[in-house]
Amino acid sequence: METRAPFVVVGAFVIAAITAVFGFVFWLHSTGNTGPRTAYQIQFDGSVPGLSVGAAVLFNGIRVGEVMRLDLAPDSPRRVNASISVVSGTPVRGDTKVGLDFQGLTGVPVIALEGGKLLADAAPVTVLVAEPGAGRSMTQAARDALGRVDGVLADNAAPLKSTISNLQVFSEGLARNTGKLDGIVSGLERMTGGGAAPVAKVTYNLQAADDFSAPTKTLIGLITIPEPTSLVQLQTQRFVISQAADSTRFPEAQWADSIPKLIQTKLIESFENYDVAHAPTRPLDGVQPDYQLLIDVRQFNIVSDTAPVAEIALSIRILDKDGKITASRLFRNSQRIETLDAPATVGAFDVAFANLAKDVVAWTIQSF
Repeated sequence: METRAPFVVVGAFVIAAITAVFGFVFWLHSTGNTGPRTAYQIQFDGSVPGLSVGAAVLFNGIRVGEVMRLDLAPDSPRRVNASISVVSGTPVRGDTKVGLDFQGLTGVPVIALEGGKLLADAAPVTVLVAEPGAGRSMTQAARDALGRVDGVLADNAAPLKSTISNLQVFSEGLARNTGKLDGIVSGLERMTGGGAAPVAKVTYNLQAADDFSAPTKTLIGLITIPEPTSLVQLQTQRFVISQAADSTRFPEAQWADSIPKLIQTKLIESFENYDVAHAPTRPLDGVQPDYQLLIDVRQFNIVSDTAPVAEIALSIRILDKDGKITASRLFRNSQRIETLDAPATVGAFDVAFANLAKDVVAWTIQSF
């Protein structure tokens, strides 16, 4: 007896420990839910995925009861009736909101009650109606949301396609103007004191025609030369080169003014070198000229396909005071550039322009 007694004690102790653990788990599971209960009927208009008998009932997040029974409504194929039992004293009122919540990573469904504003009801509440869509799971809600997004995309397919096309055009424009954007960024860097030090510019002027013989015929009336027109490419002080690979050959060189204004100034100066008393002028405010020399700059660039050449081409029209064109002609002159550097290039342009300006002066005089 003395030998078997310790085994009996140990066995009794193990059984008592197991009973205590199960009792503690049961107490923990049902704590707060003991005492009188009140039954309620809940009506769900739609499916209740995963809800089962024994599922928890929460009121403002606190467990107050369980689901006792689930039935399909005989009078409506969409409705589900759930019978719940909650602790008496739970403030369930007529404005209590009913929904289905999904807790934890596995999405365990529970019935969620949310208190309203009523402090008491005139009549006892036995039936609660769940909010529309309360039974939708998170997956179903995401599926519905994606369905609405798909509908919006379908309704706006044409504007979205147009927007994407515009973005493509914009990106292609950025790609074509990468060099200009780099120049803008470099300019901002220099303006803010950053970046490399700017290259010192050397300004070159254009030589007007000046070796005229004594005038044999003078110009009659008031003649003006408005600022010439040209392509945007020529509205610059930079040396314009036809080959893109050579476009940065003269980073330190520039003309004294933009090419159209430079041509206007030097043509007037050429006329003055022939006959300063009757030479054309720039347009005068409030004065109606007798004639105007309308100039369109067709070329004023370096052609470097084979041997580099300074090429100048001007289209000139004579317009009278009645707006009638009385004469027109295309003037062209070119001069070979011996070495493709700034001084030699400017020298070639000087010769080409002087020859062209003499032709313009002679033609203008003969046109009156």
